Amino acid sequence: MSESAVLHIKGRILAGPDEVHDELWVVGGRVTYERPVGARDVRTVRGWALPGLVDAHCHVGLDAHGPVDKATSEEQALTEREAGTLLLRDAGSPSDTRWIDDREDLPRIIRAGRHIARTRRYIRNYAHEIEPEDLVAYVAQEARRGDGWVKLVGDWIDRESGDLSACWPPGEVAAAIAEAHRLGARVTAHCFAEESLRPLVEAGIDCIEHATGLTEETIPLFAERGVAIVPTLVNIATFPRLAEGGEKKFPRWADHMRRLHERRYATVRAAYEAGVPIYAGTDAGGSLAHGLIAQEVTELVKAGLPPVAALSATTWGARSWLGRPGLTEGASADLVVYEADPRADVRVLGAPQRVVLRGRVVR
Repeated sequence: MSESAVLHIKGRILAGPDEVHDELWVVGGRVTYERPVGARDVRTVRGWALPGLVDAHCHVGLDAHGPVDKATSEEQALTEREAGTLLLRDAGSPSDTRWIDDREDLPRIIRAGRHIARTRRYIRNYAHEIEPEDLVAYVAQEARRGDGWVKLVGDWIDRESGDLSACWPPGEVAAAIAEAHRLGARVTAHCFAEESLRPLVEAGIDCIEHATGLTEETIPLFAERGVAIVPTLVNIATFPRLAEGGEKKFPRWADHMRRLHERRYATVRAAYEAGVPIYAGTDAGGSLAHGLIAQEVTELVKAGLPPVAALSATTWGARSWLGRPGLTEGASADLVVYEADPRADVRVLGAPQRVVLRGRVVR
């Protein structure tokens, strides 16, 4: 398409869970619902359109061993784009990916800076590994480096106990979260286990990643405080394999991981029914491939979310939560077009017909 070309999306435009249009136009890279006057170079695409999908937990610039080079980061971002994932919340990366912001052909990224973990309590080469007395300073540093988010490692395996345990004393984490909020950043934390959740929520945290340790005691607290979760069910599916690999050395941890895995769907369903905000994220990067958002949405439906709620977790709701527009008048035209209605079968998300980024058809 030329710079002066007009893109016409015709069919069903799913601008919100209860907002459907018959057509939209892309003029100068922006969405409009008003037919442009005198347009000559018009390209029409027919189908079911959604806002560009959101992966609310991924890692660009990271693989299983730590930071990666620019070429690998680019490949990761392009893989997301091909899947229709056009807005990424990068939930922790040691790589500087600011150069992506200058690329019109790559997805938009909202960064959480680098992970902040307790010393020897996370994956090697991923995080700043510090002790509690330094937590406030490192949270302030990453709040300034990120795009409005900071990522903590809330729990990890404790080699002395041989099981998952919380990483931070309540007083230090409360002070750190307060400092992030003072600087205008929200805070999220990696949490698998049960015991780490209540202190983090009571300290004012904004989101929990994975949240496999939610129970009937803590779910109401999340709902009351409006603390969101990003379940990353495609990642939780790896728990049995992880347990098998670590069982000989840490049998208590392995058993715990299996139990968290077995109840994963029931946990997410109970959180949804209680009104806990839920968003779709894959944990891509690290050991998982990129481009898995369709699988994650399908997993949310398996867990018991209605299809429209699962779609909202990667489209309308997720964009609102992250402060980014969807298919609203004047917004950047970031959208995905499908041949069938994704509300009828969310697996449709796995086969985008067209991907439009910043008003350009990139697929």
